[in-house]
Amino acid sequence: MIRKITKQDIRWIKEKFVERWDSDYVVSLGKIHKPEELDGFIALTENNKTGLVTFQVIGRELEITSMDSFDEHKGIGRDLITAVIDYAKMNNLHRIWLTTTNDNFRAMKFYQKAGLVIVKVHRNALERARQIKPSIPLIGDDGIPLRDEIEFEMIL
Repeated sequence: MIRKITKQDIRWIKEKFVERWDSDYVVSLGKIHKPEELDGFIALTENNKTGLVTFQVIGRELEITSMDSFDEHKGIGRDLITAVIDYAKMNNLHRIWLTTTNDNFRAMKFYQKAGLVIVKVHRNALERARQIKPSIPLIGDDGIPLRDEIEFEMIL
């Protein structure tokens, strides 16, 4: 089951951000995103919270700010991204977009399978992000230096 985030979820979301992202906020393209300012969906499996997607709508664009499946390979991510796409269509939005880091190949495959396309590489974006959030590591998955943010989009 997928449901909208409520105010009662904010504490749990902050805890998940700390667990997954080393702080109670995330940074994309130099902008801070705090859970209490974001909308989104939570995936539930037998009343357990098994996934989370947060986003922000500005104008007719929706930026996905975080996406997590806590029980992978069960379709949770697919259900969350479908909920976001449906939400964007119902609200007559024009574009869904997000960034991920240059080391996150699993996410890159996932987003492309979901219908998003790579539109830009923001070179050295993590250098700027570390000025805001120094806890961002220098090395990511598989020993790859964390440097760039890869931008994906879906035009609706």
